[in-house]
Amino acid sequence: MTHDVDTYLAGKPPAAVELFRLFRALVLAAGECEERVHRTEVAWADRRVFAAAFIMSGRLEVAIDLLRQVDHPALLLSFPTTMKVYTHRFSFAAADQLDADIAAWLVEAHDDVGPGTR
Repeated sequence: MTHDVDTYLAGKPPAAVELFRLFRALVLAAGECEERVHRTEVAWADRRVFAAAFIMSGRLEVAIDLLRQVDHPALLLSFPTTMKVYTHRFSFAAADQLDADIAAWLVEAHDDVGPGTR
């Protein structure tokens, strides 16, 4: 079942909601995409999902798919999800962690992974 963003965010900690909204703005600025709101997460896709986010324990947890591995202070882990794509899991507790690198990687994910990699 598909939900809307406000329904997904209802009842979540205000600080985490603010982080989610900041991240969402970065994703939407990366380029045209489809927003897929589910009960437990929100994902963004063109033909393929390139980013997803959910709130857990007052923190924003994020996945960004890229064709290469990157490093960042908020990176929890990076792992291959296909022969070409690496999923990067981040955990954010403060707005300043959503920096220029994250914004650039979202554009890269949108452009390189979103259309599909075949």
